[in-house]
Amino acid sequence: MAVSATRNEVLAAPERGVRSFAPVRTWLYVLAALVVAMVAIGGATRLTGSGLSITEWKPVTGAIPPLSESAWLAEFEKYRSSPQYRLLNQGMSLDEFRFIYWWEWAHRQLGRFLGLAFFAPLLWFWAKGYLSRGLGLALLATGALGGLQAAVGWIMVASGLEPGMTAVAPIKLTLHLLIATAILAILLWLATGLRDQRPPSPTRPLPQAGRAGARFLLGLIFLQIALGGLVAGSKAGLAYNTWPLMDGRLAPPLAGLFAVSPWIENFVDNVALVQFNHRIVAYAVVGFALWHAFAVRTGDPATARRAAIVAVLAVAQMALGIVTLLLAVPLWAGLAHQLLAMALLGTSVVHLRLFAHPAPLWSH
Repeated sequence: MAVSATRNEVLAAPERGVRSFAPVRTWLYVLAALVVAMVAIGGATRLTGSGLSITEWKPVTGAIPPLSESAWLAEFEKYRSSPQYRLLNQGMSLDEFRFIYWWEWAHRQLGRFLGLAFFAPLLWFWAKGYLSRGLGLALLATGALGGLQAAVGWIMVASGLEPGMTAVAPIKLTLHLLIATAILAILLWLATGLRDQRPPSPTRPLPQAGRAGARFLLGLIFLQIALGGLVAGSKAGLAYNTWPLMDGRLAPPLAGLFAVSPWIENFVDNVALVQFNHRIVAYAVVGFALWHAFAVRTGDPATARRAAIVAVLAVAQMALGIVTLLLAVPLWAGLAHQLLAMALLGTSVVHLRLFAHPAPLWSH
């Protein structure tokens, strides 16, 4: 514990006279909410087939939408040259194009706003002495990850504009989702670690096995979100719309699970294996969350409460996933499933942060 505390102090303990962390903490929570909104609108662009409606990446001038009928026709003409239009949306009207355009434009515009909401306050907080050197560097690294997220977003869109493609590449969509998930987790981890005073010590000992369990559970949730990205990218949710069986079996035949060659591509492109993996890991998340809540029930009451909330969210998320599958992924269910996944992730991050590191990472 002493070694860990020393490491944290060297990393980011604020210098004497640094101001209260309360405004910074509030700002980080607002940023986390904006990231969740980005994930939700990103999910809507995917479910409405809007992600490829804007065929160019213009970080500055792209913030201005078409303002005249001629400008709309010019944008529509660019989309009509895309493979998605020719292979999937042939005959789409201008009004139908406007509908999908606005979804993608809103997603990109929120991304621009999020960048501004991150960097402008960051510079102000640092200049006014709210941030220690270590915390400021950690936030700069988070901002760099946000820049990478934007670049991966365009790489993802570009993959859907290649000849013969009508959607983005599943692996690139999954990477885009995972970076957003990582940014959300980092923001919540940093915000939860900001304390102006040391919190009260747990009333009961924290079991070491419980700490390891909280870490493993968060890893499982990250894996499940990645698998969910592959399900979304490959449209595997539109197949095998029954539960608990898949086409009358607990699992499709092995030959069906590995029908694609080379075999490694089955994990990305074979809807049977992609959906099966998502189902199996969902059971693992729920089972482990319930075990973890049971394992820490007699320890510190606050820790036990948080573990129970994580378990309830995991069960609710699996139930909503089943409903989403049975209904063949309607827009409302798909978005709710994605948002609940972010809630489960966020709660797990906060739980692990307070469980594994009861003392604040950054405190006066």
